[in-house]
Amino acid sequence: MASVSVRTLHYYDEIGLLVPAGRSRAGYRLYDQDSLFRLQQIKIGRALGLSLEEIRQTLDDPHFDQLRALKGQREKLEAQAQTTARMIAAIDAALDRLTTAKREDDMTLSDIFDGFEPDDYAGEAEAKWGQSAAYKESRRRTQSYTEKDWQQIKLEQAQIYDEAAAALVAGKPADHPEVRELVMRHRQFIDRWFYSCDMSMQINLATLYESDERFAANIDKHGQGLTAFLVAAIRSQMDNAPSK
Repeated sequence: MASVSVRTLHYYDEIGLLVPAGRSRAGYRLYDQDSLFRLQQIKIGRALGLSLEEIRQTLDDPHFDQLRALKGQREKLEAQAQTTARMIAAIDAALDRLTTAKREDDMTLSDIFDGFEPDDYAGEAEAKWGQSAAYKESRRRTQSYTEKDWQQIKLEQAQIYDEAAAALVAGKPADHPEVRELVMRHRQFIDRWFYSCDMSMQINLATLYESDERFAANIDKHGQGLTAFLVAAIRSQMDNAPSK
C-alpha cells in the first residue's frame, strides 16, 4: 500500500522508528491505521531531507501535533509544486517554439527560462574565489572544453544526483555503503573535470551547497531533500575514513 519494502519495514522496526501494532499467529508484523499515518510522516520527512533519527525524535516528541505537521508539510509541497509548474510551462514554451518554428517576435526567448536559475553568477564566483588555486585550475581546464565535454559533464552529474535521490527515496542512511560510493564518485567527478578535490575540499563544497539556496535548488531538482541528504553523506565520509 505504501510502496515500502519488507526489508525497510524490518529496519524501521529494529531502530524503533515504526514498531508494528502486533503480530499474527504466524509471526507476521501487523500494522494498523496509526501505523500507516506514522509511515506517511516518515516518507514525507525523508522526502524533505530529514534523517531517520530526526524523524524519530520528532514523531516521538510528546508535543508532536500531527495536524499541524501535515499543514506545514502541505505548504512546503505547494511551494515546490508551483516551482515545478513554472518549469513545466517553460519546457512547454520551448517545445512550442521548436515544433511550430515561431519567429522571435512571437514570443520572447526569456520565456523558455522561466522557473530556472540563470547562469549569471560567473562574476560573483570570480569575486569570491578568483584568487584561489581551485578557481584558477577550474578556469584553466574549462576554457578548453567543447560542447560535447559539457554534455558529458551534465550527464555524469545528473547520474550521480539521480542515484543519490533513489537512495534517499529507498530510505538508505547517509553512511550506507552505496551512498558512500556515490560520495566518492561525486568527489572524483569534481576532481576529473574541474579541480583537485580531496575530502576536505568536498566538505567545503557541502557547506556551500547548504548555505547557498541556488545550489540547493539545482540539486533538489533531482529529488526533494537531496541537498541535505548529499551534504550529510559527504560529511559522514570523515567518520568512515580509515585512521592514519
